[in-house]
Amino acid sequence: MAGAGGRAPLGLRRWLSSPAPAPRVCVVGSGPAGFYTAQHILKHHGGALVDIYEKLPIPFGLVRFGVAPDHPEVKNVINTFTQTAHSERCAYYGNVTVGRDVTVPELQQAYHAVVLSYGAEDNRVLGIPGENLPGVYSARAFVGWYNGLPENQDLKPDLSCETALILGHGNVALDIARILLSPLQLLRKTDITDSSLAALACSKVKRVWLVGRRGPLQVAFTIKELREMINLPGTRAVLDPADFTGLESAVKDAPRPRKRLTELMIKTALEKPEEMQAAAAGAAAPREWGLKFQRSPQEVLPSADGRRARGIRMALTRLEGSGDSAKAIPTGDVEELECGLVVSSIGYRSLPLDPAVPFDSQRGIIPNSSGRVEGVPGLYCSGWVKRGPTGVIITTMNDSFDTAQSVLEDLQGGVLDISPSREGFGLVESILHSRGVRPVSFSDWEKIDATEVARGKAAGKPREKIVDPAEMLQIIGH
Repeated sequence: MAGAGGRAPLGLRRWLSSPAPAPRVCVVGSGPAGFYTAQHILKHHGGALVDIYEKLPIPFGLVRFGVAPDHPEVKNVINTFTQTAHSERCAYYGNVTVGRDVTVPELQQAYHAVVLSYGAEDNRVLGIPGENLPGVYSARAFVGWYNGLPENQDLKPDLSCETALILGHGNVALDIARILLSPLQLLRKTDITDSSLAALACSKVKRVWLVGRRGPLQVAFTIKELREMINLPGTRAVLDPADFTGLESAVKDAPRPRKRLTELMIKTALEKPEEMQAAAAGAAAPREWGLKFQRSPQEVLPSADGRRARGIRMALTRLEGSGDSAKAIPTGDVEELECGLVVSSIGYRSLPLDPAVPFDSQRGIIPNSSGRVEGVPGLYCSGWVKRGPTGVIITTMNDSFDTAQSVLEDLQGGVLDISPSREGFGLVESILHSRGVRPVSFSDWEKIDATEVARGKAAGKPREKIVDPAEMLQIIGH
């Protein structure tokens, strides 16, 4: 094969010395899963180009729309994501709905690898009579409402009742209880939306029950969130000591986080009201919250005119098995509880994005192995759509790094053939243009961001979220 003098022919020499075409990777979804996947690929592959697509004009997913407004420290990851977006090898295209404006097969034509990180845009349903009555909301919609998610801005929850009931014992359930009972002066300093703050200012809710099918040893919330709830000014915790009988010995050998969490619940249950009120100078706490265990919702009960929720009927349960695998079995006894507001916080759920992508609707995930989508080479997934809607931001970070590692291994091992160069956004842009879709860039987002921060400053808040996509597009002159 060598030419005269043992040197390679000119054409081959040129090919050997020309830089390999840059791998083009596309990430669908700009929440933590999308950004952490992009970050890891950019950091560990010096030539890769990564484009991030997002259906909203604005980035960051659940960091913006899920994290509670009074947890600003959790939102600091936005600084890391912004750094990633500023890389010259990374581009952001908002206002593009994959599956509608551009299909996954079209993205596969434009990129060497496509990573689906679009999260869980739906919620699990209770599947009980009355769950569609006015006064019943999913946690996902309720959180979206106070956090400014555009699709939930017309929720207008009715807060005219005294008792609210939240189904679920996770951190999201505690977030909602805390927002419902927080003193307004605490919320005013956060990035909670203007309209939800106005609604909470008129709220009559002064009692919140958090109800779970299983017992105190199965709660999913963490100690930090529980402690915050216990220490919430102007509220008292109502825990029944009988619910905790014998649990101290039961958690003796449990993992430390579970042990500490249970001990804090027991301590709170056993505290005398006067001890709890000492700090409040003897004034009775105007608001209260409590945990109810081993109750499974059977039916949301309608008001006499059938127009709204007035309460809930629950089956009492007993536990079979122990620890995380314990199952709640109805005992046959039932109980009714009056409440005018019911929030179902039993989990989020991912939806299929495109007929070309395999989807396990039982588990609500894309079937995959280490993020490689089963049966579709070059297609990957990360975050909740990969493993189900559980865990905190750090869980998603590790999960996304794992998927990014699979992409890097496949580039390294030649599983992904990058010899045919791909056009990336060049091809997608013409598709979007032909369909009348105008993407939003990261610098466009920074204009919206600056407007929000300026409006917030005037109100003494970190930002005043813009909740109408049309207004966002108007600000950037779209």
